[in-house]
Amino acid sequence: MLGGLGIADLRVNGYIRAAEVRVVAPDGSQIGVKKLAEAIWLAEQLELDLVEVAPNAKPPVCRLMDYGKYKYEQSVKEREARKKQTRTSVKELRMKVRIGDHDFDITARKAREFLGEGDKVKVNIRFRGREQERPEFGRDLLHRLADTLDDVGAVEQAPKLEGRSMTMVIAPRRHPKPTEGESAESDTTASQ
Repeated sequence: MLGGLGIADLRVNGYIRAAEVRVVAPDGSQIGVKKLAEAIWLAEQLELDLVEVAPNAKPPVCRLMDYGKYKYEQSVKEREARKKQTRTSVKELRMKVRIGDHDFDITARKAREFLGEGDKVKVNIRFRGREQERPEFGRDLLHRLADTLDDVGAVEQAPKLEGRSMTMVIAPRRHPKPTEGESAESDTTASQ
């Protein structure tokens, strides 16, 4: 975008309303203040378009450019920017208070996979019957999971009891923590 305007907001050639305009060459150098008809004639001679890039200036600033090529480049840039935007979604995992070790490991592996893909993980423990009397068991289980995933995720929302369930949200780390083996290797290579 030029001058804070979108592509659709730019006036081109005959749609420019000012009587005089400041003309800028395609390389960015100043040509000077010219009458509108003279500036449009100059653009036609160079087989370019006269594009008003700063309509609020006195006189308005117009640049000589290939407007079709400029519009195409802007749309490509917008498309690339949209691709680079990270779309984080929240994946939900459910556990019970009395979960087996193997099931816990599988849940932790799945959470690690989601965090590795850049998604947040919401872990939900549902209490049934007499389990509601001991919510600390669920809290301990969630803390154990958070400790297991500490290298790839950070707790965004601490374990919170809501009615019959307890939830915790873990967000992916931007730069994963190095494990003990990796940090020892980097220390030995740094000292050499």
